[in-house]
Amino acid sequence: MSNATLRNRPAWDVDRWVQDFFGPARPNDGARDGFAGTGTAGFRPAAEITKDGDDAVVRVELPGVDVDKDVNVEVDRGHLVIHGERRDERSDEKDGRTLREVRYGSFRRSFRLPQNVTGEAISASYDAGVLTVRVAGAYAGRQPQRIAIESK
Repeated sequence: MSNATLRNRPAWDVDRWVQDFFGPARPNDGARDGFAGTGTAGFRPAAEITKDGDDAVVRVELPGVDVDKDVNVEVDRGHLVIHGERRDERSDEKDGRTLREVRYGSFRRSFRLPQNVTGEAISASYDAGVLTVRVAGAYAGRQPQRIAIESK
């Protein structure tokens, strides 16, 4: 198969390739090594993975989170792990009464990394409620290989 054929694959196929490359989150995303107990029942931020040249870009929606105090980005056993805690306090005074509402919850998102990626290849930034993690060179030298299907 020629390289031209690979480049002309539909966009949905590229999305599948990104998911195949990074893999889904761990089976029990809130637990280590598949064991239950460290769960993240309350808050699971939305995330997307896109390809930008040879880099992978992971965007995680974390509005209202203090990333300096409450968010960690780590490489742990071949996974990019984003975890932390969301805290939200609100108070409203009405008719001489004060209503105080406190919500909090921990979260954990985990994405498998390619073997060639180390922590030095990863950078993170936060802007307008979105954490952006760039994995430099994640796709360097990697091309999808199409396998011929034999009809009988």
